Amino acid sequence: MTKEIINVKNLRVAYGDFVLFDDINFTVNEKDVFIIMGASGCGKSSMLRVLTGLVTPVRGQVLIDGEDFAQATPEQKIDIMKGCGVMYQGGALFSSMTLKENVAMPLDLYSNYSPKEIDEIASYKLALTGLHGFDDFYPSEISGGMKKRAALARALALDPKILYCDEPSAGLDPISSKRLDDLIQELNQSLGTTFVIVTHELQSIFNIGTNSIYLDNKTKNITGRGNPNDLLKNPPNDNIREFLTRGTNK
Repeated sequence: MTKEIINVKNLRVAYGDFVLFDDINFTVNEKDVFIIMGASGCGKSSMLRVLTGLVTPVRGQVLIDGEDFAQATPEQKIDIMKGCGVMYQGGALFSSMTLKENVAMPLDLYSNYSPKEIDEIASYKLALTGLHGFDDFYPSEISGGMKKRAALARALALDPKILYCDEPSAGLDPISSKRLDDLIQELNQSLGTTFVIVTHELQSIFNIGTNSIYLDNKTKNITGRGNPNDLLKNPPNDNIREFLTRGTNK
């Protein structure tokens, strides 16, 4: 039976008088690889900030496992976010810390594990993301693709139910991007982690997306939803057709 893990209801986000989007409704199911897509300026990253508690909506609910995250107190938000991980676009690794120290940091802050257990878990998460043997390397000593993997390892440190990713393939060459997509699929299938991913990379969208929404910057709402490959076959409007084909199939 399909289980809803995120339920967004009647969401309105505005910056002063500027309304970014309004009356947004969508559901993310457990074990989805859920894609948030749309043209530049549609509010993809802002939607992710709402889902991670960095932006408070003007109106609406963000239910995570039934708890209203949008209206929660700061203390309640911290408790809810312990079940979530975030992979930032640039990786956001601390340059003065080794990869193992970066991965260990959330465990130091939010777990009751002993230092020895934290050390073992951090090494395991790095190995899980293909970085076995790189524990003591610094971010400046590894490639862009490896930095993305290290950021993913840190996001997985607390065994989150939900993992939010902001443009995970940005800046990567096609081969590194494909490897990262493969890793996300593997983690989704082996660990059952639900992924919510903001991206405009079509190859990634079609390769890993199981469900999606398309945010439209003109209507300030969702104008398409479902499996991205199904949307490609039967686009509900011209904007989505143009976005999914890069304007080559009009």
